Amino acid sequence: MKKITIEDLLKFRFIENLSFDPSGKNYAYSLVHIDKKKDAYFKSVCINKKTFKSDKNTSILGWYDASHLIIQEENKNKKALYNKYLLLDIKDGKRRNFFSTSLNVSSIKVVDENTLVFASFIDANAPDTCKYSKEKLQKYKDELKKEADYEVLDEIPYWFNGAGFKNKKRNALFLCHLKPFSIERITEPLTDVGSVEVKDHKIFFVSSTYDRKMPLYEKVFCYDIDERKMTCLYDKEDYMVSSLFCFDAKLIVMASDGKSYGINETSRFYELKDNEMKEVAFYDRSLYDSAALDTILGGGRSRVVKEDAIYTLASEKDHVELWKIDKRFRKQKLVSMPAIFFFDVNKEKIIFCASDDNSLPDLYEYSFKDRKVKKISSCNEAVLKDKYVARPNEITYTSLDQKLNGFILLPKDFDKKKTYPAVLDIHGGPRAIYTKAFFHEMQVWANEGYFVMFTNIRGSDGRGDAFADIRGKYGYDDFKNLMDFVDAVLEKYPQIDKNRLCETGGSYGGFMTNWIIGHTDRFCATASQRSISNWPGFTYLSDIGFYFATDQNGTDDMIKDHDKLWEHSPLKYVDNVKTPTLFIHSDQDFRCPINEGMQMMQALCERNIETKLVLFHGENHELSRSGKPSHRIRRLKEITGWFNDHTKVL
Repeated sequence: MKKITIEDLLKFRFIENLSFDPSGKNYAYSLVHIDKKKDAYFKSVCINKKTFKSDKNTSILGWYDASHLIIQEENKNKKALYNKYLLLDIKDGKRRNFFSTSLNVSSIKVVDENTLVFASFIDANAPDTCKYSKEKLQKYKDELKKEADYEVLDEIPYWFNGAGFKNKKRNALFLCHLKPFSIERITEPLTDVGSVEVKDHKIFFVSSTYDRKMPLYEKVFCYDIDERKMTCLYDKEDYMVSSLFCFDAKLIVMASDGKSYGINETSRFYELKDNEMKEVAFYDRSLYDSAALDTILGGGRSRVVKEDAIYTLASEKDHVELWKIDKRFRKQKLVSMPAIFFFDVNKEKIIFCASDDNSLPDLYEYSFKDRKVKKISSCNEAVLKDKYVARPNEITYTSLDQKLNGFILLPKDFDKKKTYPAVLDIHGGPRAIYTKAFFHEMQVWANEGYFVMFTNIRGSDGRGDAFADIRGKYGYDDFKNLMDFVDAVLEKYPQIDKNRLCETGGSYGGFMTNWIIGHTDRFCATASQRSISNWPGFTYLSDIGFYFATDQNGTDDMIKDHDKLWEHSPLKYVDNVKTPTLFIHSDQDFRCPINEGMQMMQALCERNIETKLVLFHGENHELSRSGKPSHRIRRLKEITGWFNDHTKVL
């Protein structure tokens, strides 16, 4: 069997934006490949199993009708005043102009053949440029260029991961009439819009309006298109609303109040009526795919509402399920796989994108008639042909009187008579899950000759709020779980050389890496990625820090409870560190800003501990999942090389 390599990433195909047309007859999706020369991702449109080839990078925005897709082609002219949106005829592949606007459309919904509603991320104080003449628009953009060299910051968050500086910028809602053509903004300047639903010429949406500090709680509104009237359906500020939809003649809201388990508390189903939330169902599971992986780029639908049922993904322990929820809110499990990323439904079947333990993401079909699942695409089969794919071996162990499970990948050409190094990989979140789904970086290490071990400790998703709640316990219960897991693996596999143990993790996993090296020296090398090292510093630098840091550390105020945050900060324990540690960070990561890794790296360097920081320019928190292909390869080479250097020395 051949080895899986780091460079195999360049052969991956990624699937995005899967959806049936309004009639349910045809389905569309984006198929993405890597353009090696341009070091970028290239999107093509696929209808059923046919790819519409083009020399232009093409994104799908949605269906206009059963025969046409709304698309946007990459515009290489950076000086262009307008963004063009096209209609793609799925029968002959012809493209024609649909509409143009000065706005960047992020999502779009069709009200009727003449009316669209779309969202656009814009400056809250910007004038109504969609009504400007070409000359006036050019003058306005020329004036903006004069402001490009500085930022004015007067609110939080003033930046956001993946979006850059966002001070006074909001996701605004627009109504677009095609004949005669006109665009009007229907939300207030400082209003930030979340979930949107269109039903019977009414636009239901979730939003918050703020001027200084982004609130955690949202309100619900309805805009009547025919009457041109805005109504607030829920004006209380006591729920974090994740989404809304119309079902069984009711407006259903998914929300949580955060009173029991903080900001990560699972959403419940409520019926919204007469400015009141009436709970109708609660499943104590995250109704989306929370699997931690590096083989998917974009997203798709995690919930689809039909007349007779709600279809939703659900993260369960160490896998993902697809549920059907009827009008009485009784759930039925239809599909279970290591990872199901997104899906859509028609009368006969469900088509979904998923990954198994020995395969990269591809399309699958579930038939309502025979209740069977079959694979219907082979976008990635050739990538793994004749290569060693390590299959996860499950292990159960007990930690803090609780039964947990984890997985181990055996090294390529495993020989029971030999000894091997090992890598402990820790997921981010912490509310995420490891599954048996194919994980590229782990497969690379198994093919390099490492045991790879990973587990879902306290704080992980898939077992409900109580299990996921580690507020005020960061570095304590979770650290104990991890060390007990390593002990259990070493006992089961004596072929692992305990002197050649490596460890890595990103985000929350990066925090745990920083914590681990201050509390044990059992690892010969570690790699800390997009990490947290100093909670007080993180609080007022991260895009989510002003509410996430205090919430997760079980406090109310960073200044008053500084000692509590410092107690859970890995930097506090840096005098204990002996482990050679590599740090990976990106300079546009506003979730776990670069200062977090820099502080830890400098503290180690000052204490003469072997360390190195690799900083990626132009990347954000998603480096390992959607960064430039060359950057993703370099990142994995740096980590793998670091481990190889330190395991071979011993």
